[in-house]
Amino acid sequence: MPSSMLGLRWSSGGEAWCSAAPDGLGFASSLRRSIPTLLRRRTLIPLRSPDDGGGGVVRSPDVVDLEYADLNLRDLYGAGHLGHVRIRQHVNPLSSGFSAPVQVPDWQAVFQDSTLPLMVDIGCGSGRFLIWLAKNSPEPRNYLGLEIRQKLVRRSDFWVNDYFMFANASVSFEQLVSSYPGPLTLVSILCPDPHFKKRHHKRRVMQKPLVDSISKNLCTEGQVFLQSDVLEVALDMRNQFDVCSDEFEHIDTIDPNFLCDTQGWLLHNPMGIRTEREIHAELEGAKIFRRMYQKRNHHLSG
Repeated sequence: MPSSMLGLRWSSGGEAWCSAAPDGLGFASSLRRSIPTLLRRRTLIPLRSPDDGGGGVVRSPDVVDLEYADLNLRDLYGAGHLGHVRIRQHVNPLSSGFSAPVQVPDWQAVFQDSTLPLMVDIGCGSGRFLIWLAKNSPEPRNYLGLEIRQKLVRRSDFWVNDYFMFANASVSFEQLVSSYPGPLTLVSILCPDPHFKKRHHKRRVMQKPLVDSISKNLCTEGQVFLQSDVLEVALDMRNQFDVCSDEFEHIDTIDPNFLCDTQGWLLHNPMGIRTEREIHAELEGAKIFRRMYQKRNHHLSG
């Protein structure tokens, strides 16, 4: 089957989560409370090596390794297994091989505490982003990564030695998250495949059924983080959540710690660590377009 599900349950010390699940609303607000700490943690990497006289440009894979160095993946698994693999840039999620929904796993077997709040990263790539969050998050939660490229999934599987399952998010997101015992508190879609050609736009992961499923399953005050280095794709995702203003509001209207530019894009990644694609794009001089939405608490607004 086509894509991946990555299950993580680390504590801040790299051990399995074992504490009781906090209330879903409390967890959602805890992300906002931890933003200043996470932003200070972000590693700033120079574009040029200080030892090369200014003539050599740092390779983006080296920057990725440096930014994620505190995971100690090289020490744990050996340098020979951390090479950057070649993958097919785009896959067609509408092909027959990706159309079958996955079987819902036994969540109690997947996670030590399946009642913990859940973060889902759609298009998790190699998994380093989620592994870092699982290790460094100030709050206990479970992490679920969905990835449609099998080579990346296999590499993630080796790194974390944890639970994986192939799944196309467009097909399987609803049945996976609706069956999860704990609250869904955060969904991220970061630099998804752009599928530039107009006739291929229907292949983009952000389609109305997925938006509806996120809206239905996300807990009150849960959040959605969207990001792309392609303005057209970022606008497409943004527009689909902007029209859901009855259900979602942008985070800068709630918390002044989230600063936006004049076009309404977040100035900084609030997660405290950049994704691999984000690092590559910024090294090439690209702008990253970000939005974060929060599900309204109708009891408060009413």
